Amino acid sequence: MELKSIKDVKNAKKFGLKDGAKLLISLVFLLLAMIYASFHTGNLSDNAGSILIVAAIFGCYMALNIGANDVANNLGPAVGSRAVSLFWAIVLAAVFELSGALIAGEDVVTTIKKGIIDSTLIIDTQIFVWIMMAALLGSAVWLNIATFIGAPVSTTHAIVGGVAGAATAAIGWEVVKWANLAIIASSWIISPLLGGVIAAALLYLIKRTILNKKNKKAAAQRVVPYLIAFMALCFSTYLILKGLKSLINIDFAYALLTGCVIAVAVFFITKPIIIRTSERLPNSRRAINWLFNIPLVFSAAMLSFAHGANDVSNAIGPLAAIAEVLEGGFGEMEANIPFWIMFLGAAGIAVGLILYGPKLIKTVGNEITELDQIRAFCIAMSAALTVIVASQLGLPISSTHTAIGGVFGVGFLREWLIRNTLKEEIIDAKKVKMKLEQKKLEDYKTELESLGKLKNIDPLFIKELMTKINEEKRLIAMATEVDFKTTKIEKKAMKVVEQHEFVKRSALKTIVAAWLITVPAVGVLSAMFYYMLRGIML
Repeated sequence: MELKSIKDVKNAKKFGLKDGAKLLISLVFLLLAMIYASFHTGNLSDNAGSILIVAAIFGCYMALNIGANDVANNLGPAVGSRAVSLFWAIVLAAVFELSGALIAGEDVVTTIKKGIIDSTLIIDTQIFVWIMMAALLGSAVWLNIATFIGAPVSTTHAIVGGVAGAATAAIGWEVVKWANLAIIASSWIISPLLGGVIAAALLYLIKRTILNKKNKKAAAQRVVPYLIAFMALCFSTYLILKGLKSLINIDFAYALLTGCVIAVAVFFITKPIIIRTSERLPNSRRAINWLFNIPLVFSAAMLSFAHGANDVSNAIGPLAAIAEVLEGGFGEMEANIPFWIMFLGAAGIAVGLILYGPKLIKTVGNEITELDQIRAFCIAMSAALTVIVASQLGLPISSTHTAIGGVFGVGFLREWLIRNTLKEEIIDAKKVKMKLEQKKLEDYKTELESLGKLKNIDPLFIKELMTKINEEKRLIAMATEVDFKTTKIEKKAMKVVEQHEFVKRSALKTIVAAWLITVPAVGVLSAMFYYMLRGIML
């Protein structure tokens, strides 16, 4: 069975304006960003002010590409499963991306600013500024190329590779904090694995508690409200910790307690809604799927908020560092991120999503594995949990890796489950065959007994009948000895089904290849742009 096509996703790139109009709007946005940045150069010299304006343009260009490439990972499952239309998914994501960036984005911005290179080795502040500008431009160009060819790549990979590449070109290998880079790189490996495990665990839980039950409606009425309440707990706790910290100092325990109160309220509000909705539905998996529309949309909003908080750093981290250096803070790098810089990054992500985001939704939503609402909910929830925890710790993980890991986790779980199902079906078939053989044996015995009551029976006929009975006994004994083990042919058949029905191996290879290429490619581009900028400015 081939992966089913989903109309909403296949037509995703038809949404919006023509390419020429999109390009014009993008240029207008960059022009407005340039004007907006010019209002924040009052304390700088003319030269420093001009540099900051150019850096702001590069940062906004990077933010546009983040919105175009990376945000599709949040929307793909929701749109691919047809839980929400493409238009409303983009509106939802734009609002929550903007909110997440402005409310909770500062911690990971600090990680990007200070964690990749050793600024104490850079004596000339101009060199530092050129490094950051080259990193922004190189990362943005690579993301633009990746979006154009339809490849979902990590924006975190891009900016880290850009900073490391430009710094190495300027100073040498020693300027890069390789230990810190290794810690960040380990999170790129952990995040897809963790996302995949959480998504698979959620899907398995839902199957055990709802889908495998005889009365699916009653099971859904019990379980779905708890799933929604759990999402409310995670989202509200994180929002309280990050959104209110500038107004009131509240520790994790009190935030968690408040989140529990909100989760209980959400549980009692949503439970009657789920019950009323499910009563009108038939007792089938397809009907139960629609009950997950609400939690799926909610989890997509939560993931968008977490993505905005985590990935805004990729656009404005270097820009914030440039602004700080130009204002005389080189070497300190402890000041808060200016609001105008945060706003530029958040607005750029939202505009990029609206203009160019639909293109990559097809890849995430349809081209890896077939999704329905339940599977999409598990993917979105696992990605949200992983990214929120990372943002809380100030660790700039790849949301792309996390979301894609969740997609593959769901697909591979389906393969594992179908393999076990096929084994059970084979065993059941063999048991049925064995029962048929036993019935034939009983029929032979009955026939032999009836013949024995008659006179003048040919002894040769009785001998042949006994031979058949003995053969049936031997076949039954053989079936018992092998304990219903699958044959090599049956195993090969199951392997073919696993590889072609649930997860596209070609998609896995393409995505992994894109991930491997991103860091060195951006490093080389950023090094080239560093030499170009240095030549122009000197």
